[in-house]
Amino acid sequence: MMMVSPLALVLLFFLVLPIGMIVVVSFWRATEFSIIPAFSFENYGYLFTSSVTLRVFINTFKYAAITWGFTLVIGFTVAYFLAFHIRSLRWQIALFLLCTIPFWTSNIIRMISWIPFLGRNGIANSALLSWGVIDAPLEWLLFSDFAVILAFVHLYTLFMVVPIFNTMMRIDKSLVEAARDAGATGAQILWNVIIPLTKPGIMIGTIFVVTLVMGDFITVRFMSGSQSANVGRLISNDIALLAYPSAAATAVVLLCTVLLTIAVMLRFVDIRKEL
Repeated sequence: MMMVSPLALVLLFFLVLPIGMIVVVSFWRATEFSIIPAFSFENYGYLFTSSVTLRVFINTFKYAAITWGFTLVIGFTVAYFLAFHIRSLRWQIALFLLCTIPFWTSNIIRMISWIPFLGRNGIANSALLSWGVIDAPLEWLLFSDFAVILAFVHLYTLFMVVPIFNTMMRIDKSLVEAARDAGATGAQILWNVIIPLTKPGIMIGTIFVVTLVMGDFITVRFMSGSQSANVGRLISNDIALLAYPSAAATAVVLLCTVLLTIAVMLRFVDIRKEL
């Protein structure tokens, strides 16, 4: 008991208490000039009846789902190549570290670096024009959903690569050889042996990517040119307007949504084997 108490106190003070305060504030009322600490369902009533909020939540799930799909495909492919096609442990480590080099800089810098590349007069449009592929600059490359998702995939793919690679490295290679000796094709080995054994890593990566995308608002703001929004952006706007009760209510709903999503995913895979 004495050994657990310090960690329990830290979690209580830095995790449970702040979340509890957010929940309490979410039931307060607010006017243009003041915050009224009086119990009210007004903030939640607006959240669940507003068409704007509904569209923002749908937009958030859309970003999360599409980003998850791309990061899963890219992350699985990279991890599979490193784990099964690179035989030398030294080269595996070297190539894995090479994948992490872009993450040595700030997320914001890596995100903003796409703007001169995707802009109307950027590198991508200039190259396509010079090659004769297009006759006019593509307007949808920047300040669009495409730019937002591209930035998300760039920022968070490594969070999918790491757990999948870690899980694949634990797979007994003799199982793959046994399946190959039994006459299984490469696709059959992938589908019936590697993917089932990699599910815990896929699930951990999914949790990382989904939670990060659903809470990210800076990327949506910059890469959409403030033309699109997600729940994180909604919370940021409320805070800027000093509408703390509304922001707290939105944060509570977002937190419950993320926790519910994670709970559903954990029912399919036991990730405790990887922890």
